[in-house]
Amino acid sequence: MSKPEPFKTSPLRPLPAFIFASRWLQLPLYLGLIAAQGVYVFHFWVELVHLLEAAFGSQTALQALITSIGYKDGTNITSLNETIIMLVVLALIDVVMISNLLIMVIVGGYETFVSRLHLEGHPDQPEWLSHVNASVLKVKLATAIIGISSIHLLKTFINAANYDLKVLMWQTIIHVVFLLSALAIAYTDKLLTSTHAGDADH
Repeated sequence: MSKPEPFKTSPLRPLPAFIFASRWLQLPLYLGLIAAQGVYVFHFWVELVHLLEAAFGSQTALQALITSIGYKDGTNITSLNETIIMLVVLALIDVVMISNLLIMVIVGGYETFVSRLHLEGHPDQPEWLSHVNASVLKVKLATAIIGISSIHLLKTFINAANYDLKVLMWQTIIHVVFLLSALAIAYTDKLLTSTHAGDADH
């Protein structure tokens, strides 16, 4: 049994080739996001080291944590308490979730809009990357943003005494708007998928 002939494409004309090659202009943007993720990794470890030092009694590290989380009446605190630990851990989780969002944008965006990564068969290939497209990426990003917004809202409620009522109200409203937007994006994607499937059947 002979192998099928590989699909051959004719060379692009100069103008279409130039327009198609313009996708590589996005490469510096994705490299910039990788650099931004490096900053997040550095920030994560700085906060984690401060938390560990504060757990062993370092007042300098404790004050650095209190300043970073904006804790109310932090000058009167001489040791870690449950609220400060919870706020710091939530801040660390927030960094991790933003880092996950960056990975989705960098890997998924590059694969979708710039060039194939050829990760088929690689043991570390992300499960979601095998069926990623612009629509799927949009839904995943919306879901990730909701998760990040939820962490921010939880941090605000735990430290509610340090926020004005209007800030609490607007953060809640914005979170609900994010949630409704994600639902609308997912519903629109479902409608488009159903329409395409219906067209394919005819």
